[in-house]
Amino acid sequence: MEPLNARSMLDAATSAAAKPAEKPFVERRRRLSPAALEVVNQKVARAYSPIVIAGFVRLADFVLLSLVGVTLYVGYVVPLTSFRWEYLAAIVGVAVAAVVCFQSADIYQVQLFRGQLRQMTRMISSWSFVFLLFIGASFFAKLGGEVSRLWLAAFFFLGLAVLIVERLVLRTLVRRWAREGRLDRRTIIVGSDRNGEELVEALNAQEDSDIHVLGVFDDRNDSRALDTCAGARKLGKVDDIVEFARRTRVDLVLFALPISAETRILEMLKKLWVLPVDIRLSAHTNKLRFRPRSYSYLGEVPTLDVFEAPITDWDLVMKWLFDRIVGSLALLAALPVMALVAIAIKLDSRGPVLFRQKRFGFNNERIDVYKFRSMYHDQADPLAAKVVTKNDPRVTRVGRFIRKTSLDELPQLFNVVFSGNLSLVGPRPHAVQGKLQSRPFDEAVDGYFARHRVKPGITGWAQVNGWRGEIDNEEKIQKRVEFDLYYIENWSVLFDLYILLKTPVSLLTKSENAY
Repeated sequence: MEPLNARSMLDAATSAAAKPAEKPFVERRRRLSPAALEVVNQKVARAYSPIVIAGFVRLADFVLLSLVGVTLYVGYVVPLTSFRWEYLAAIVGVAVAAVVCFQSADIYQVQLFRGQLRQMTRMISSWSFVFLLFIGASFFAKLGGEVSRLWLAAFFFLGLAVLIVERLVLRTLVRRWAREGRLDRRTIIVGSDRNGEELVEALNAQEDSDIHVLGVFDDRNDSRALDTCAGARKLGKVDDIVEFARRTRVDLVLFALPISAETRILEMLKKLWVLPVDIRLSAHTNKLRFRPRSYSYLGEVPTLDVFEAPITDWDLVMKWLFDRIVGSLALLAALPVMALVAIAIKLDSRGPVLFRQKRFGFNNERIDVYKFRSMYHDQADPLAAKVVTKNDPRVTRVGRFIRKTSLDELPQLFNVVFSGNLSLVGPRPHAVQGKLQSRPFDEAVDGYFARHRVKPGITGWAQVNGWRGEIDNEEKIQKRVEFDLYYIENWSVLFDLYILLKTPVSLLTKSENAY
């Protein structure tokens, strides 16, 4: 018999009674070219951040060297003499100095991790320098006679052996990740003219480059637009980029247009800034040169940053840990309340306790969100085609209370802890058929889909400021988008914690729009 898990229990709760008939969901999608669909249909591995990898390697170096030093000290020195804290301080100092020297030698680069000779020679030289520095400091401090020479020699050679083994294992991992495409920056080029061809050639000519050009996009159909740029195929028009980036992983959009084409670039940026990707302007053909600090480089290709993907690298790790740790604690604390709500729903009306609803997730993906059922089962609206209004006859007595207090949202903690498609804090995920006076939300307010550049949340900056509940005029949806975009641009773990702490207060004081 298959054991029960959280997902199976949720499925059972949502299907305890026959589901009412649902209207088929018709998704509005732009048609892509055959060449673009070919890229979309390719298997894409999840990306690993080079910055995070380098950070973990630094931590591993420090921990391994500290363990080697402490193990040798406890195993050899302590039985011969008494325990001394000075040794531990020296070991930590050597480990820290080693990481600093490795950083100065520039060996914490993913490209170097793939190789062997360059990183090994730099690492051995840096490790030797650290020990010469330690010996010199011991000599001038007149501590040379108090330090065990055998321990020091063993620390040097065994520490070096551990570092070499670690780098060999790391080399194997990084090469495997590179083959799987996990370290590639999947890039699309805007502009399929001669400038675009030169840009692709410059990117492809670099050794150990992590840039993987998927193709080019261009609106022009005249002789200036090439069907292929240095082997990169034209995949469609600029209007196709948003749909393309939502159906396959894109990390970087790179404009090959000259800065002088300001009007064209601005028109395109208005369409593309809603995507959770880095957007840059290539400066490889521009005659106008800025200060070196103004540029960021893709190898040797200078670029100008326009938009950066929000919450990436270590920020993404911190948010993931925050969601999992705090979300698990919140779920455990909420279980008794959820049990009482479930009993009340069962006693109040027929039907399942939970239901699933389609919502917009990260990068416009469709996700299933769990909620407590607040409507009569035979009048349920899984697609949220009709907005719930004040005194809505479809809402049960218990449903009216749990909607007013947002207790109906508590099952979304399962989404946070188990599914991972929701965050504790973020823009609220709207229903896929949410409308304002028969107009979809993305047509009612400019930049609406920019809310989806980060993972949606159970609560958010807009909600704690009173913008929750029914959306019956343009101001309400505009304010939600405005507050959500502010949150995305100013995110921090402390900001998330502040919003979480403020949520109970806002539920009690700002619930006039929640029905």
